[in-house]
Amino acid sequence: MSNPEKRIVEFIKEHHVLTLATCLENYAWCANCFYIYLEHENCFVFTSDDKTKHVQDVLANANVAGSVVLETNTVGKIQGIQFNGVMEKPEKSLASIAKKAYLKRFPFAVLMKTSLWTVKLNHIKMTDNRLGFGKKLIWKKEL
Repeated sequence: MSNPEKRIVEFIKEHHVLTLATCLENYAWCANCFYIYLEHENCFVFTSDDKTKHVQDVLANANVAGSVVLETNTVGKIQGIQFNGVMEKPEKSLASIAKKAYLKRFPFAVLMKTSLWTVKLNHIKMTDNRLGFGKKLIWKKEL
């Protein structure tokens, strides 16, 4: 599997909050989550309470979308990604890797009664106006 190009990965690693979108029975929902990105596995890792609307949605439809953005008023500095993928609880070695990395970045999470989740990425579109107005970088998972 080829991973996203360096500029996309660097942007993702510079930030720590994503917006996650779910949809169930034509009812869309968004949630904001603190995340880490596992580059080798090409996935986001975050925690969430199993009773939340977005987790309940994912139990019936694991396909999710989302975004990570840089807040700026300067048009020439606009950057952000939109993504889609599959959200699931990590298992086996990925669960161990994900937990260790997440708690290293967010040690306070050890006190929370939440579950660890991943979004395995299928598609990323990055807008980066530093490269030219409206410049897009696209990555799609190889089939």
